[in-house]
Amino acid sequence: QVLSHNLYTVLCIPHDPVALEEHFRDDDDGPVSSQGYMPYLNKYILDKVEEGAFVKENFDELCWTLTAKKNYKPDRNGNSVVSHQDAFKLWCLFNFLSEDKYPLIMVPDEVEYLLKKICTAMNVELNSCELDDYLSQEPQGQGGLTVWQFLDMVNSGRFLRGIEQEAISMAVEEVYQEVIEDVLKQARSQRGYLWKKGQLRRNWSERWFTLKPSALSYYMSEERKEKKGSIALDKHCCVEVLPDRDGKRCMFCVKTSSRTYEMSASDTRQRQEWTLAIQTAIRLQAEGKKSLHKDLKQKRREQREQREQRKAAKEEETQRLKQLQEEKERKLQELELLKEAQRQAEILLQEEEQRRRQQHEEMQRTLEIQLREAEEARASMQAEMVLKEAEAERQRKRILELEEMQERLQEALQQEVKARQDEESVRYAQARLLAEEEEKLKQLMKLKEEQEEYIIKTQLEKQVLKQEMETKNKCLEEAQKQLEEVRVNRQRVDQDVMAAQRKLRQASTNVKHWNVQMNRLMHPIGPGDKRTNVSGGGFAGYQPLLSRRDSSLK
Repeated sequence: QVLSHNLYTVLCIPHDPVALEEHFRDDDDGPVSSQGYMPYLNKYILDKVEEGAFVKENFDELCWTLTAKKNYKPDRNGNSVVSHQDAFKLWCLFNFLSEDKYPLIMVPDEVEYLLKKICTAMNVELNSCELDDYLSQEPQGQGGLTVWQFLDMVNSGRFLRGIEQEAISMAVEEVYQEVIEDVLKQARSQRGYLWKKGQLRRNWSERWFTLKPSALSYYMSEERKEKKGSIALDKHCCVEVLPDRDGKRCMFCVKTSSRTYEMSASDTRQRQEWTLAIQTAIRLQAEGKKSLHKDLKQKRREQREQREQRKAAKEEETQRLKQLQEEKERKLQELELLKEAQRQAEILLQEEEQRRRQQHEEMQRTLEIQLREAEEARASMQAEMVLKEAEAERQRKRILELEEMQERLQEALQQEVKARQDEESVRYAQARLLAEEEEKLKQLMKLKEEQEEYIIKTQLEKQVLKQEMETKNKCLEEAQKQLEEVRVNRQRVDQDVMAAQRKLRQASTNVKHWNVQMNRLMHPIGPGDKRTNVSGGGFAGYQPLLSRRDSSLK
């Protein structure tokens, strides 16, 4: 009865104590279980609720009162990270971000999202690795955390370590107003004091503004106890930036279908943040969305479902690859069987090859017999070859003469190569002498420069440096003598080079002369008597050899 009375009160529906008595008339022995109370709750209470007819905050406080006393376990010594009121707000945030199924759980992605928003409100970075470690160690039912596990995690202090409770309370309050109360804000300054111009008196008053998707409300102070007015927002509204006037700066206005509201921010950044936030609220109204965070929650849920689908597709692909691997292994086994059959076939082929080899050996013995008969026939032909050897002897003598001529040509070539080497050595010596001459010339020039410097100095110290000047002159004379010697050596080397060139030309002349002699000797021998004509075939066998030797000599 107490529970039902409180639910009737907070949900703003008429009390019906008679219905309670009628419903439990046949079962009034002992306590009522949750399963026994649910039909009455659905039929006589929840089915009569009208959306917007009750204050949701009061309903949340009633549910928190009913559940927290039994399930919420803060630190008994008063060392909890969050206060009892902040725990209630976190409980409301959990209910908003949890999955739409019973029992309520919050998936790890939403846990991380909520903690990041709280840390961002405090300008603190969340340690995602530590959160992952905690979630991996914490037993999770149905793939997420229950509200009491979530509150225990926050009160453990692992993620809000070293932060004052007041700062945590302010951050929780900011996230609560943004998510639960639909206070649109992209920065902390989007909920604060602005100057507003009155409609009748046309004076400027400072007001505390709060922006929600459906309205921009303003109060006397940030406690929001005395509401001064509200600007209803719809898709026909717009926001514009105004130039500075009336002593006010950073002005902008909100135009509705019935009135234009002029306001002034403290600086340009605050004005830009307010205009963007109001434009976002108008866009939500145009799209027919009542809550920004409900839309974001739905988008995150769709993204998780897409990730799950991709994960399932990946697992399916992995399973298919595994099946393909098994199929591959089966094919490999079949291939091994085929290889074994191939080895058996190769053994049979080797046996067949052995049999063919034996047949080949028998055939080879038959051919050897035929070869011996051919040898006997060749012996009869050798008598004829003796007659031809005399002619071949003459050809061999001619070949010997050609070989002697080849040797002389090689000697001439060696002389030419030696002459070229002598020329190279002489050129190297000449280059070395030229380098020495240049070095001496540099030394001479250096001595001349030093002499000139000393001459300039002698104008001031002529008596003191006279002996040094004579010494320099002697050195200069010696350098000139050495230069003359180098020039004489150079002339001598030039003469040696000219002599080497003459030798080279002489060797070239000798080579050309021997080439002429070689060409004359290489003319074919004219035909003789009939016996000579018969043996002409023997000389023809030596002709390719002479041609190759002639080519190599050239």
